[in-house]
Amino acid sequence: MKDNAIWETWFEKNKEEMIRTADDIFCHPELSEKELYSSKCLADFLAERGFSIQWNIAGFATSFIAQWGDGKPILGFLAEYDALPGLGQKAVPKHHPETGPGHGCGHNLLGTACAGAACALKAQMEKAGTTGTIRVYGCPAEEIVIGKIRMNEQGAFEDLSAAITWHPFDRNRVSYDIWLSQDIKNYKFYGTTAHAAKNPEMGRSALDTAELMNVGVNYLREHVPDDVRMHYAYTSPNGPANIVPDFASTNYFIRSSKHERTQNASRRVDDCARGAALMTGTRVEIERVTQNKEMKVNRTLAEVFYEAMKRIPLPEHTEEELAFAKEISEQAGLHNDGVYFAGLEPLEDEPVVLPIGTDVSDVSHTVPTIMLSAAALCKGTPLHHWSATAQAGMSIGHKAMLYVAKCMALGSWMLVQQPEKLKEAWEDFGKE
Repeated sequence: MKDNAIWETWFEKNKEEMIRTADDIFCHPELSEKELYSSKCLADFLAERGFSIQWNIAGFATSFIAQWGDGKPILGFLAEYDALPGLGQKAVPKHHPETGPGHGCGHNLLGTACAGAACALKAQMEKAGTTGTIRVYGCPAEEIVIGKIRMNEQGAFEDLSAAITWHPFDRNRVSYDIWLSQDIKNYKFYGTTAHAAKNPEMGRSALDTAELMNVGVNYLREHVPDDVRMHYAYTSPNGPANIVPDFASTNYFIRSSKHERTQNASRRVDDCARGAALMTGTRVEIERVTQNKEMKVNRTLAEVFYEAMKRIPLPEHTEEELAFAKEISEQAGLHNDGVYFAGLEPLEDEPVVLPIGTDVSDVSHTVPTIMLSAAALCKGTPLHHWSATAQAGMSIGHKAMLYVAKCMALGSWMLVQQPEKLKEAWEDFGKE
């Protein structure tokens, strides 16, 4: 298959514009549901290259569908572009924080690579005279796990032949991973205020309720399956101590590798909250923020895109980039023994449970879905950390973005050329 020339030609012509777009989004980081500048950057990039743009998908002002072509197959690239609070950071190898959010998950690279892959695939299909539809979904609010869930609930993905995406990590591989099912909730406790010293008997402490709930959940940890994770943060109150607090609230993440297990654990956490309210004579309100299923992997797509990744040359890093990786590893205390980048990892025989979650997972229960990983970060770099932000804004991140965009484009073209593979992917999808 002599297709690499198309990718090389298109990317050679457009790589500087891709880097400029990724850096523009990096320099204008925006929180979930507020990605007005970032979403327009990607939409403009796609519109300039022949895609039609439809805005306000599923009620999000910052969501869009960019589309080119007609007929089947219909291949959808899932782009993200939201940033994280408090992770503003210059693209330098030491902690140099900037006020506000930052791309500590590399979504400036994620969305741009998806857009580039779609455009390169379009160039190939136009040259070959091949029919089919390419879409790029501008997906907001992944970091708060709502964007694709609401879009999926309203049918945005249901006619796709396959969904394709990637995520920046510190490794090059097909993400043959089970990302966790999650249930995210707020617990709000209402009591009665009183003077804590003079009239304590008149008070009913909402804070006591929250603390007793957390004690119950901590004892519950012994009696749930090993892969269940329950973690919480107090979101109020803030004092003073001489007033019995009449309001307190906590935020909980409950996760596991199976949606049914997550829901069972979540119901038991609810019972801890209700029991604590009963003990203290207070009232609890339980608010579900969002929930998502676990990732449904697809072996056929994994094998097709692994073959594509093998055919695309890996990035080569300069002495300056290796020096950057060395310094940031020392500054951030990263564990890599001086091995900063490695080759393409083999495709695992069995799915791997990954202890994080994403709203891509719900899409994978609607259509066959594939996710790739590329080393936009040197080994040992954690996500949601200043060291990840720093690398997402410089050439280490750029090279991974261009590499994985080529991989996604080639893998998608292989699906267009081999419709039997899409049929097999749907057969895999139908298996439990």
